Amino acid sequence: MFSLFKRKTPAPTALPEQGPSASQVAAQTWLGRLRSSLQRTGSSIAGVFGGKVIDDALYEELESALLMADAGMPATQAVLHALKLRVKASGSTQPAQVKVLLTEVLTEVLLPLQGEWSLDANKPTVIMVAGVNGAGKTTTIGKLTRHLSDAGHSVLLAAADTFRAAAKEQLLVWADRNQVDIISQDQGDPAAVSFDAVTAGKARGRDVVLIDTAGRLPTQLHLMDELKKIQRVIQKAETTAPHEVLLVIDGNTGQNALAQVKAFDEALGLTGLIVTKLDGTAKGGVLAAIALWAQQRPATSGKTLKVYFIGIGEKLEDLQAFNAEEFAQALIS
Repeated sequence: MFSLFKRKTPAPTALPEQGPSASQVAAQTWLGRLRSSLQRTGSSIAGVFGGKVIDDALYEELESALLMADAGMPATQAVLHALKLRVKASGSTQPAQVKVLLTEVLTEVLLPLQGEWSLDANKPTVIMVAGVNGAGKTTTIGKLTRHLSDAGHSVLLAAADTFRAAAKEQLLVWADRNQVDIISQDQGDPAAVSFDAVTAGKARGRDVVLIDTAGRLPTQLHLMDELKKIQRVIQKAETTAPHEVLLVIDGNTGQNALAQVKAFDEALGLTGLIVTKLDGTAKGGVLAAIALWAQQRPATSGKTLKVYFIGIGEKLEDLQAFNAEEFAQALIS
């Protein structure tokens, strides 16, 4: 299993005078920044627990807060049902205790989305990346390339976004910055670029081939058909590929993000998501809606849908592995 960005907290040291390790500091820093990024979502939910009693009014306010956070009605009802059962079983009497239990419930709801890449089974591992324009797809690919390279994996990029004029140039900048090879064509066919990239990745012994596809709305049927064509052509170059089909979604779009996930999944059979632009969002609850839908969705090629990474800014370190417990804590802080 490939644990890109995974932050491991070491066992407690036997020397109490020693301060926290670098990995502990990094984890604490990330959690603090995540909480700050989700503050607009978290403050509306946390504000529900300022009273002194647990009553119907509290649950009604919480329902409104979750809906305002774009958790959606099905996920909101599921969370409230589980929360009420847990409150009753625990004998909690204070709203502050309910807040703690809500964090536990949300963690359990989000946990099925948590997962790691497995890059060891295939060489190269072919990763096809899709998303609508403006979601941060190409920038995210650049960040992933850097992290993969830093982790010792050789990467080949494919500039298969031939519809947007600046897309190839943007990816070329990332390729140069990360010192990796890139396959591109002037006004080339996206499927042909993808085929050449997979073939080159195999010939050059690369660990990963990252394919940047054109941004499009799921309602643009001719462009969605182009994505399907890219997928078919990739399979001609490597029958088991693509090994991952990722969708980059903008966390600020709320329930529209869920609609995008459903549409792209129907067309391509998604294996993973990358949620970007969560900094400053008031709609962080959409991950609960996605989690509930993903549990009801049939696994594609034996793979359940995962949220591999989340992004909270423009810097390289602002893209990190999704951790359900951390996200739930930040969402309720």
